[in-house]
Amino acid sequence: MNIKVNLDERSYTIYIDAGLLKNVGNILTEAGIGQNVVVITNPKIGYFYTDILVTQLKETGFEARVIEIPDGEEYKNLKTIAYLYDKLVEMHAHRKTTLIALGGGVIGDIVGFVAATFMRGIPFVQIPTTLLAQVDSSVGGKTGVNLTTAKNMVGSFWQPQAVIIDPDVLKTLSLREIKSGLAEVIKYGMIKDASFFEYLEKNIQQIERLETSAMVHIIASSCKIKAEVVEADELEMDLRAILNFGHTIGHAIESQTSYQIFRHGEAISIGMSAATKIAARLGMFPAKDVPRLTTLLQMAGLPIRFKDLSPNDLLQAMSLDKKRVSSQQIRFILPKKIGCVMMVEDLSPQIIIDVLKEQKE
Repeated sequence: MNIKVNLDERSYTIYIDAGLLKNVGNILTEAGIGQNVVVITNPKIGYFYTDILVTQLKETGFEARVIEIPDGEEYKNLKTIAYLYDKLVEMHAHRKTTLIALGGGVIGDIVGFVAATFMRGIPFVQIPTTLLAQVDSSVGGKTGVNLTTAKNMVGSFWQPQAVIIDPDVLKTLSLREIKSGLAEVIKYGMIKDASFFEYLEKNIQQIERLETSAMVHIIASSCKIKAEVVEADELEMDLRAILNFGHTIGHAIESQTSYQIFRHGEAISIGMSAATKIAARLGMFPAKDVPRLTTLLQMAGLPIRFKDLSPNDLLQAMSLDKKRVSSQQIRFILPKKIGCVMMVEDLSPQIIIDVLKEQKE
């Protein structure tokens, strides 16, 4: 299945199907990618897929080289970016060199940022290997790295030349990583598609078993929603902000735990649960539907509570978030109903604190 992201001269195709990793060379040729490519990955992913990918690329006429960087969110920083710049210079990479991001969201964000800034911009391709990256971070062109005080504070919008998604690669993931990715999938149902949310409620067991038809459906549905939002608002001036549902609190949880305790999707799960409760307190979301979200999150094996964190410290971390409106106003995406959300910019800090106290174990 192919999905087109229509952005004029920056348009590209998302390719989704089981077994695509063994056909990457032909796909890249079809997409007009030049022969000189550099694969950037980490040892964990590289162990399973680098040889398969590089062999396939070389068989189809590509000159492929590999750079490995350490695995983990803690390496998503400017030090890693500088290392990659130096390696590319050593390799005599040029403006027609294409970078291939082989890995999860961290690899995709790092490689995208390097591509956006090396020699003022070179092409790159996303080959996401986690569910989280396949349904969210690999699509849309948002790239960036973390500072010690805030997540994704330094970055750029830089669209890939293609996104190649093979659900088969998910079989090497831990169950925890699969569950983390499901948080973003559930997010799409909450923000824009009530029928998709209902599909998830009815088919969560098949999804957790990684049944191919179910996986292709949820990945394609998520990518279609993401593509529609990005097409309407590429640079996140207004509509695209709805993709941040659950992320204001989620990012604060990640930064307050130094990205060590929660996977991204786990933090977003807590954030979505809290945001929905805030909306219910404000009377803008039906209180009777709050359990539908929390139940689905729990069925997917995701947390809805946290411990050992101060609600006041989390609020302070939110004030540093790059999506804040001002030092006094924190931007929240809150649901009006399942399948529809809106931006709220004048939320009372006390309501946030009160709900966070409820979320604490």
